[in-house]
Amino acid sequence: MARLDEDVRREREAMIAREYQGIYPINEVFYIHSIIYAAERSDTAFQRFDKAVAADLPPTLIVSTVQEALTHAGALSRFFWPMKKKENELTVARGNKLRDAFALDDTSALKWRRLRNAFEHFDEDLDRFLLHDRAGCFFPGPLVDDQALADDSIGHIFKLVDPKHGICVLLGEKFEFRPIRSEVRRILSRANEMHKQGGRF
Repeated sequence: MARLDEDVRREREAMIAREYQGIYPINEVFYIHSIIYAAERSDTAFQRFDKAVAADLPPTLIVSTVQEALTHAGALSRFFWPMKKKENELTVARGNKLRDAFALDDTSALKWRRLRNAFEHFDEDLDRFLLHDRAGCFFPGPLVDDQALADDSIGHIFKLVDPKHGICVLLGEKFEFRPIRSEVRRILSRANEMHKQGGRF
């Protein structure tokens, strides 16, 4: 397929952003399909998390299912809140339109980027974590336990999931993941309704 000339691309982006709030109406179905994919992948990973916890599988598997679920939730989030460094008139308009269609505002748990970023940038955070002079016990492997363990000042937890309280601990910092899971389910349900109603918002 031939690439669009840059001037033509910019002109189309501006027109769609201005006249159609970022999404040409007949293309709404493609955004709905993409949102369903990301939300389903996240929801499915959370379901595997529940099964892994119930089956008392190794911590590595349990923590990895939460990480996978949150990675897909992050991909879902970017449809509604595009990454700032990649924003342009079209992506800003598209994000606004999708937030309106799915009744999302900036209080949504799906906008919370701290937990997703903590997983995505774990290597950089580990660099900074290890710059400090630390003494005590180190737990670099994944754990499944009570989040209160992270309150011990001489215990340094790298990755812990507390299924009972719905909390992840990454490098000693606590994050809730249940509100994100609930929002993913709500969006998936709404997107499936839109799909059944002809692929329109």
